[in-house]
Order: sequence, then C-alpha cells, then structure tokens
Amino acid sequence: MKENTNSETKTMLSSLDLPADLKNLSLKQCAGLCSEIRNLLITTVSKNGGHLASNLGVVELTMAIHRNFNSPDDRIVWDVGHQSYTHKILTGRLEQFQTIRRKGGISGFPKPEESEHDVFISGHSSTSVSVACGIAEAMKLQGKDNYAVAVIGDGAMTGGMFYEALNNCGRDKNTNLIVILNDNNMSISKSVGSLAKYLTSLRNTEKYLNTKRAVESGLEKFPIVGKPIQKSIRNIKSSMKYKMFEQSTIFEDMGFVYLGPVNGHDLRELEEVIHMAKSYHRPVLIHAKTVKGKGYLPAEKNPGEYHGISRFDIVTGNPEVSVCECYSTVFGKELVKIAEKDDRIVAITAAMKYGTGLQFFHNRFPERFYDVGIAEQHAVTFAGGLASMGQIPVFAVYSTFLQRSYDQLVHDVSIGKLHVVLGIDRAGIVGEDGETHQGLLDVPMLTSIPNTVIYSPSSYDELKLCMNKAIYANKGLAAIRYPRGSEEVSFNRSIINTEYMFLRENISDTLIISYGRIFNEAYKAQGLLSSDGIQCDLLKLTKIYPLCRSLIGEILEYKRIVFFEESMGEGSISEKLGDRLAECGYSGDYSRITADDFVKQGPVRGILSELGLTCDKMAEHIRKRSVMNGET
Repeated sequence: MKENTNSETKTMLSSLDLPADLKNLSLKQCAGLCSEIRNLLITTVSKNGGHLASNLGVVELTMAIHRNFNSPDDRIVWDVGHQSYTHKILTGRLEQFQTIRRKGGISGFPKPEESEHDVFISGHSSTSVSVACGIAEAMKLQGKDNYAVAVIGDGAMTGGMFYEALNNCGRDKNTNLIVILNDNNMSISKSVGSLAKYLTSLRNTEKYLNTKRAVESGLEKFPIVGKPIQKSIRNIKSSMKYKMFEQSTIFEDMGFVYLGPVNGHDLRELEEVIHMAKSYHRPVLIHAKTVKGKGYLPAEKNPGEYHGISRFDIVTGNPEVSVCECYSTVFGKELVKIAEKDDRIVAITAAMKYGTGLQFFHNRFPERFYDVGIAEQHAVTFAGGLASMGQIPVFAVYSTFLQRSYDQLVHDVSIGKLHVVLGIDRAGIVGEDGETHQGLLDVPMLTSIPNTVIYSPSSYDELKLCMNKAIYANKGLAAIRYPRGSEEVSFNRSIINTEYMFLRENISDTLIISYGRIFNEAYKAQGLLSSDGIQCDLLKLTKIYPLCRSLIGEILEYKRIVFFEESMGEGSISEKLGDRLAECGYSGDYSRITADDFVKQGPVRGILSELGLTCDKMAEHIRKRSVMNGET
C-alpha cells in the first residue's frame, strides 16, 4: 500500500464539520471517506504504534453510528476503548490525530477530559453495557429522549460483567439503550469456549433478519396502514420466531430485541438496522459482523499481531523494532521447562496467550493450558479450584488487568491458603497506553492480602530463579512481577538471588534501596555519585514482600536511606519500610521516590525520568538530600 502524506489523507476529511456533516454525505461519498480514514489509520499507527487491526475493522460501523446518532447528546460508549480511533477522527480531533499515544497528544482510549464525545474512560473490557445502562437510566430520569449506545467486541462477551449488565438493563422495557456487538470472531487471542460457538450459530441466521427488514421496509411505504401493521408484527414476533426456529437468542431471553447478524462493512445495511433499532425505544442488541484489520492485508491475515503493534513499515508490514526475547517470552519458555518435570503445573491466561508468552506452554502442553477469555475474576477462582485438587496453577496476567480480581485473590485463594502463582506481566510503567494500563497498583494491592509473597527480578536469570522459588518454596499466593520489554543489566550478573543483596562501598552512611528493572538505574546512579565523591551503598531487593526481619537491623545502621520504587506510593514497599523504621525509632533521613497519581501516556524512559526513577534523577535527588543536611 502506498503511503500517503498527511495533507493528502486530510483532503476530504478536512473539508467537513465533523461529525455533523456526515449526515449530508451520500453513501458513495462515505465509502471514499472510509478509504481516507483507513489510510490515515495505517499511516499514523505505522509511526506511533497502537491498536491497528481493531480500528480498521470498525471504520464503517463508526461512521454509521455517527450518521444515525447525535453525539454527544446521544452517548456512545466504546468497549474496549482501543477501537475508538475512527471515532476520534470523526469527532473533531483530525488535526491532533497524528499525536495519538504520544506524550502531550491525544490518548489511544476514550477520555472525557479530551472531548465531550468521549463519554466514559474505557481501557478495560466488558464495562460498556453497564455504563450505557446507567446513562440510559439517567436520561430517563432527566426526561431526555436521547440514546445510550454501547459498542462492545465479541471478546468482551467472555467477561461476566457483560451478562450482569444484560440481566439488569434488559428488564427495563422503556429505555433507549442500544448495544452494538462488533463480532470479528477474533478477540486479542482467538475467542474461545461456548460463547464463540454460540456466536457462530447466530451468524447463520441472517435470513431471518433479511426477511424481517424487507417486510418492515415495505410496510413503511404505506404510511396509513403500515405503522399499525408493524406494531402488530412486533407484538407477535417472539412467538412467531419461536415457531419458525424453535429457539430464541440469549439476548432476547434477557429482555433485549435481537437484530442481526448484519454486515458491519455495508453502510446501507448498518443504517437500516440502526434505524430499526431506534424505533423500538427499548433495549436492543445489534449483531454486526466485521473483519479485523479490514483494508490492510497484513493485518487481515494476522489480526492478533496487529492488535497492538509498535512502529512498522507500511509496505512490508514488518515492525521497525522486533524484540526476539523479552521478559514475557523468557517467562513462558521457563514455565515449559518446569512443567516438563512436573505434571502438576498448569497455565492460565485471560485472552492474552501471546502477550504473556504462554504460546510456548500451549504448544507443548495443550491439555494443561487454559484460556478462559477476558475473565480475570474467573481465572483466579478457577486457579483456586485447581489448587484445591493438588495442581499448581500459574496465571500469567498483565498488572493492570489483575486489578479486576482482587476479591477472588482474597476470598478464593488467600483465605484458604491455596497455592496459586501469579506471573504479573507489564508491571510498572508500560508507556503509550497511558493511565488505564500502567502497572502501578499490583504491589499496593497484593501487599494488602495476608500470606502473599512477591518477587521482583531485575534480569532474565533472576526471573527464572524467582519462578522456581515461587512455585516450589511457597505454599500460598506467590507473585512474580516483571516489566514490559527486554532486560537491561548494568550490574554484575553474578549478584542475583531470590532474597536481597547489599552492594557496599568502602565507608558509606547513605543507602539506596530499589528492586526490579529500576535497580539497574540505581546501580548506575551509585556510579555517578561515586565519581562526585559521594559514597552510597546499594540494597537490591528481590523478594520484596514480606520484608526479611533481619534486614531491618542492617538498614537502621544508615544515616540516610533513599528508596526508589516503580509503584504507586500509597501501599508501596517503601511506605511499609518507612513504617517499620518509624516503629524502630529511626531518626535518620528517610525519603522515597514513587508515583503518586495516575500516569499519562508517553515513552517509558521519559515517564521514568519525570518520576525521578532514572539514574541521573536518582543521583540528583541524593545530592540535594546531602546539601540539605549540610554534608557537601
């Protein structure tokens, strides 16, 4: 595909007042606009990275939504929000679109503070119907006749919250709620389980909707008698459908009108079904079939690889930077090695087989591998059930998604002292995905759960040691947290272990404490300070929780202690250490550098620098503490 310049891709788009002017375009003009949007998506994501395949798949669907609803009076909720790029382009952010996911630019997810058209933050899956249900109910209470529209992917249907919302809002027959199911038969990892099979069966019922649409369209041509007949048909629809097909859909059973499946790339078909849905003034579910990666052959062939992608070459489709090995792949390969010697090991993922490196385990031990879909709560309790029968379940999950399973970790694992191992991927700063995806809350969350052990390795070799320790040396909940990307090892690789390690200078009264990947930064900071004549000892934690009791006595010997931590400050290890030091009557200078608020998108290195977690910022902080105490 030939790469267009920014000015070329804006030719038609920039001439429109969006989204209002969309309603004045012909279907032919819309088709041309869709082509322009796809070119813009491909060009921009090739430079910035981002979610490509999912956005290419919803171009026509997004346009049909904005042509037939009046945003922001009609409220559109995206689930998951990474499929909202076209929505952003069509709602006044064309000029800023080239900044998407960049520091200071627009977010890759819906963000209300960015635009009135982004009605709700949606970085995690399966939430849209609950949100839209609340919005629709509020509109009714406020006497408004607008619509609440939830756009949800088929992968998000594996989340239990989706069904909780259906069960709740399907009961209200007088709510302007429309749920649009974007069914591309491909969530982040391929849709699994009974739901995927159920949707497949629904895809084979198109004749029903085609006939229904033709009849209703024909009746509209007779304004005097057409509408009464339409109403009569709707009243007997359920019984007629049952007789014709001897079944109803799960959506109808839960109180929704079900319309579909329809071709999600045919604007005429989409607009007809949306028009029909609006006429009911009750909860409706539209089932639209789309192709993930539509319009860009590499993404169509490999939608999983183009779900979230780094910068890439448009012509070849190849990423500019290809990381052959990273913490995720090392974790996955080591788990296979351990499982080859122990048939009690089982692996669990929540629709992130490739993202967490578990594809290696799946290929080697398919009978011991479980993809439960986007259902982190179920994954943890499922792991608890396995553990209760003597298996050793290992649940690999992104830090940001582990947040969803807090109650299950407490109630279904920890209280029962069941041995479950968590591989917490993407721990710490992840970069361009922003606030909803930074892994800064797993430490505060897990340290609040009794009988939990947490490891945070600083290298691949240490990761392997920690995995074996977590699996075999612990009896309850054990977690290994590791960052996104590759290792960066500045220190001597021989100083690795699963507990802690001091790196002492000749004589020093200053102690730097850190763990995980930023220990490498602390190690370099020690060198920078040494060249300035400031001697610092360094404490490397590997088992970060619970803190070793004997370690506190050694720490108390220092006049100045500085703890650098890639975590939210409240509930962090550095906070807990500070409490312990206070209890022991420590009177020295204790400071800690952590994150203290949600962190926006940007390059990882830049964010760490802003937080004070790079070697130069660490050294600068310690120099300032020395000056404050009159030592330099």
